[in-house]
Amino acid sequence: MIRRLLIANRGEIARRIIHACREIGIESIAVHSDVDAGAPHVAEADRAIAIGAAAPADSYLSIPRILDAAVRTGADAVHPGYGVLAENPGLAAACEAGGITFVGPPSRVIAAMGSKIAARQTMAASGVSVVPGETPADQSDDGLCQTIERIGFPALVKASAGGGGKGMRRVDRSDAVRPAVQAARREAATAFGDGTLYVERLLERPRHVEVQVFGDRHGHLVHLFERECSTQRRHQKIIEESPSPALTPALRARLAEAGVAAARAAGYVNAGTVEFLLEGEGDRASFYFLEMNTRLQVEHPVTEAVTGLDLVRAQLLVASGAPLPWSGSAITQRGHAVEARIYAEDPSNDFLPQAGRLLLYREPRGPGIRIDSGVIEGSRVPVHYDPLIAKVIASAESRPAAIARLVQALRSFPILGVATNVPFLLRVLLHPAFEAGAVDTAFLDREMPRLVAPAAPEPPLHVRAAIAAHLAATGANQPGAPAPRRPDRDPWNTIAGWRN
Repeated sequence: MIRRLLIANRGEIARRIIHACREIGIESIAVHSDVDAGAPHVAEADRAIAIGAAAPADSYLSIPRILDAAVRTGADAVHPGYGVLAENPGLAAACEAGGITFVGPPSRVIAAMGSKIAARQTMAASGVSVVPGETPADQSDDGLCQTIERIGFPALVKASAGGGGKGMRRVDRSDAVRPAVQAARREAATAFGDGTLYVERLLERPRHVEVQVFGDRHGHLVHLFERECSTQRRHQKIIEESPSPALTPALRARLAEAGVAAARAAGYVNAGTVEFLLEGEGDRASFYFLEMNTRLQVEHPVTEAVTGLDLVRAQLLVASGAPLPWSGSAITQRGHAVEARIYAEDPSNDFLPQAGRLLLYREPRGPGIRIDSGVIEGSRVPVHYDPLIAKVIASAESRPAAIARLVQALRSFPILGVATNVPFLLRVLLHPAFEAGAVDTAFLDREMPRLVAPAAPEPPLHVRAAIAAHLAATGANQPGAPAPRRPDRDPWNTIAGWRN
């Protein structure tokens, strides 16, 4: 059994892991950079240790510093969360060599699935459909150009390593082939240190649906149904939900079976996600393996909401050597859940990340509402890291009801101090195509001009300070403060639903 867990991450996922540790009786140890010394996850952990300067390479991305922290604190396990080092086989291998439990799959699995080319080959060999394409042995510009011409247009040039849309270029005509290959190679080499490319046929208007899988070291491997992730911008997910409105029962069964087959082919252990592109509608729709994420996903709460299971707790139990705490036949979907990610960013300025102190931050409460956040009022959003502030998850008995709850929660979420994407999220959720469940992976890119509006100017500093001071004086500024017993007609005390 794990006794002391080092959490090699920050923000809301670190707080989520700390909570799971507390339930099981594991001592939690938070790592932090200099700029995160006062962060909520540091205060909430049983212990904390500084690992370096603000720059990620000097702290959260430094494997030697993470391992040194584990040794100095006597940690017998490391949880990477997601992002940062979660899919770095180097950290998993270093833990294995040092006799430290890595909460995740073995390093060999991470390495194999981290190569998109190797993953495609593994899936194809196991009978899982992959997007039609080719990995040329000749990786020169000429070799890749010839491959694209052979596959036909439109095509996608993609980096073998990494993800998130980096090292990816769409090609629609012959005169754009060579520039696309060169640009994709440069970006892939810069982002991932590997310029290897492959080519796929571009699927027009597919949906992005992923299957949550979970395995233990006793041979048990199950799926926890699917998540719909088609609402994305430049291959970055914006809103996720479960179940997918695109799946029929028969198609859901086929997709889940393919997800388990893919995980079994990879020799998978712990929590992971198998991502597919879905083409067509109804029982006859086709789906193709896209990639495997060898970690917990940001959107895992929607799976927890519809299954009633705790994935992080299960991660810790499985890493400790225990069998899965549930069997496949006992896992069911109930109701619907939708998640929106709140970022400190300016959608009207190409989603430019924002930084600053949260002068006012009031999380909404209510039936079916869950907030996973890495901040509290007064926290500073630094310039050094991903500007994710919080995730809002709404669940209900039906999709329309879950969306309505999420919309109301976002409207009741006042944040002052930094610009956020909340108005943008509301426009997306209220878009007729989203409400109808008729979105594909290019939906946001097509609709962006209508979804992005100029940002409202921030109130002057003295106005923001006056608002925060008034709320503090009335007690409404305190975390967990009870709601007034009688309706208050003062708009400053009901700021969440009022506009000047």
